[in-house]
Amino acid sequence: MAKFSLYNIPLKNLSQGKHTYEYELDRKFFEAIDGDEVKKGNVKVVLTVKKTSSTYEFNFDLKGIVQVPCNRCLDDFDQEIDSQNRLIVKLGKEYSEESDEVVIIPEDEGEINIAWFLYEFVALNIPIKHVHEPGKCNKTMSTKLRKHRAVSKDDDDEGGDMADDDGDF
Repeated sequence: MAKFSLYNIPLKNLSQGKHTYEYELDRKFFEAIDGDEVKKGNVKVVLTVKKTSSTYEFNFDLKGIVQVPCNRCLDDFDQEIDSQNRLIVKLGKEYSEESDEVVIIPEDEGEINIAWFLYEFVALNIPIKHVHEPGKCNKTMSTKLRKHRAVSKDDDDEGGDMADDDGDF
């Protein structure tokens, strides 16, 4: 993870109290992390780390835009990201994730790399169904989808779900 060394937070040397870090997640970050959901974007991250006697409370504030493919026409569109996430980090003998919000890292390492956590926070902020606003899908693809759409008798009775989703269908 040397390419993500910028995202290492040295915990052993932190003094008690609050510490703030800022990051810009751009195209290079998303390409390097090589996740399935996002390949491009620009997200600003403000991380506040609060050290107490035995834990580190990480509070992430993510704001920006990522490009994701439309589930309907496959063209990219901008998806807004506005997310607050929390992570509790403890030092222990070996790495483990106790829950979605609690991570234990080896005390002898004394640092945590947050790159993958940042990517996951972005990806989890993207709706399961991501489509263009009505009328904004690629016209050529919309025409092809309409042409090849299989319609059953039940769809005729209900009006079909594609017509409800986008004025292009």
